[in-house]
Amino acid sequence: MGEFRMPSLGADMTEGTLLVWMVHPGDTVHTGDVVAEVDTTKAAIEVECFEDGVIGEILVDEGVTVPVGTPLATIEPARTLPPRPEDVAAQRVSPGNGSGPKLVVESPKPAAAAPETPRAPVAHDHTPQTGIRATPLVRKLAAEAGIDLGEVHGSAPGGRIVRADVEHAVERQQTETSATAMAAPRPSPRAGRAGRASGYARRLARELGVDVSAVVGSGPGGAVRASDVRAAASPAAASPAAASETVTAAPESVRKPADLAGAGPVAEVPHHDPVQVRKLIAAAMERSKRTVPHYYLSSTIDMDAALRWLREFNRGARVTARILPAALLLVATARAAKAVPDLNGHWIDDEFRPAADVHLGVVVSMRGGGIIVPTIPDADRLVPADMMAALRGVAERARAVRLRAADATPATITVTNLGDLGVDSVYGVIAAPQVAIAGFGAVTERPCAIDGLLGVRAQVTATLSADHRATDGAIGARFLHALSDLLQHPEEL
Repeated sequence: MGEFRMPSLGADMTEGTLLVWMVHPGDTVHTGDVVAEVDTTKAAIEVECFEDGVIGEILVDEGVTVPVGTPLATIEPARTLPPRPEDVAAQRVSPGNGSGPKLVVESPKPAAAAPETPRAPVAHDHTPQTGIRATPLVRKLAAEAGIDLGEVHGSAPGGRIVRADVEHAVERQQTETSATAMAAPRPSPRAGRAGRASGYARRLARELGVDVSAVVGSGPGGAVRASDVRAAASPAAASPAAASETVTAAPESVRKPADLAGAGPVAEVPHHDPVQVRKLIAAAMERSKRTVPHYYLSSTIDMDAALRWLREFNRGARVTARILPAALLLVATARAAKAVPDLNGHWIDDEFRPAADVHLGVVVSMRGGGIIVPTIPDADRLVPADMMAALRGVAERARAVRLRAADATPATITVTNLGDLGVDSVYGVIAAPQVAIAGFGAVTERPCAIDGLLGVRAQVTATLSADHRATDGAIGARFLHALSDLLQHPEEL
């Protein structure tokens, strides 16, 4: 019997709060399935399962904070696991009646029924349904949104229903009911759904002494959100008139940008204390500056060829597929780190340990203040278009403080870019145990010598902060030279 433990989702993470379970005892899970959502000091992160099996016992309740490595649930081996969602029906070839081989498609036989495990009553059944192929997370999202999966067309192979299908169904439902919702007051939660709330909302209710079952929810299907709990705990909630105003205003005031965009129902985004976030950043920066001997290099890189290539590429691309210079800089940084491996890795136990792959950390400024550094895994294998999509994704999730497990992959080198704020250059602080961080300022037109004449070219100042224990200035110079050479030949990226 295996155990699902609280993972370490960053070098500075020592504990985490389990926000929401996406599965229940008795659910079958496969490697890569999202089984829970964990809250760190900076963001909520979807955590994936790392083995196949059946969820046995839930050991940690929602809203509980435990140290890294604490068992969260048991995973029992199944005698006969059902096929993975992407598997198609088994096929066999049988002889025909003289007309050549005949293809016969057989549906997989159902797995032997496992003994039922008692579970708490829920609003919707999460057990597999006949003819419906979906992961536990997709079933949970559909249940919260009140979507009947039997009416949803699966777009994945074999008719499997994925998250995007549920999101599209929710968007259609919102479009059909928007006129009615604007004309009529929001209905009270439906019978049988009283007390439905996100893990964070229940934890907040316990802290504020609020009865969740008495709170009118503004989430999908009447689910109680953290904002509803705060409204119920405020002095204004004691007045019936004030409470009526709060409930009426809730749909627009608490709706997140992702909800407005039809991104589907998700658990309430936890509120992160800016003071605690700043303390975490301060501790990491202080530890780095105290223990890591930095050295700094800078170089002015000509961006004329890179920008000309970008203009040509974007001219024939859709608006949503256009590439920004920032993505090109990230691709070049990842390729340069691969070419100069002495800067790609970690300093652990008084020695440098090079990394086989380039996992690029990207510094993102949070809307409420502070920074967060999600990771783009295997960045050296991405072409500019893929890097643009990856950058857009991690930036949106980071600013919504809702990351995925892949976003918390330990970075091997980090990039900070303040060019969109107009600064000329930035020297970053190394995120130990990494040994380097690259920085970029704004891409601007500057006077320079061209073939012996004075001209104006687009240029950017690239910087490198590196750990002197792992490398010397000569290696740092090789990195910046490789970076410049890659940007002079963008067609090779």
